[in-house]
Amino acid sequence: MKPSRRWSSSFRCALEGIVTSLKTERHLRFHCVAAVIVIAAAIALTLPARDVALLLLVIALVISLELVNTAIEAVVDLAAPEWHRLGKIAKDAAAGAVLVAAVVAVVIGILIFYQPLMRWLGLL
Repeated sequence: MKPSRRWSSSFRCALEGIVTSLKTERHLRFHCVAAVIVIAAAIALTLPARDVALLLLVIALVISLELVNTAIEAVVDLAAPEWHRLGKIAKDAAAGAVLVAAVVAVVIGILIFYQPLMRWLGLL
């Protein structure tokens, strides 16, 4: 039986996974930059707390799925270094999950930002 890990050790491993993924995954860096821009815009437009909470939720969903996608890609590459049809299916499905979440996040962002942004631009 494996000895149980301390909470701090588990937390450190999780942070290491995030940092490594940020260093190696271009799409994750893109999503993080987009998240910072969205949060800054939400603050600048003084969006209501429930809208900010929803934005944070979809941001977390997209970034979490991107991390899972990275993990799946690494495991597939480890298990089958050569190309395999099942490996492609696993990688494509994981990437598809990120795409679905990202598209939904963009739609939610448009719905949340449309009126405040139009007011700010003086178009409403």
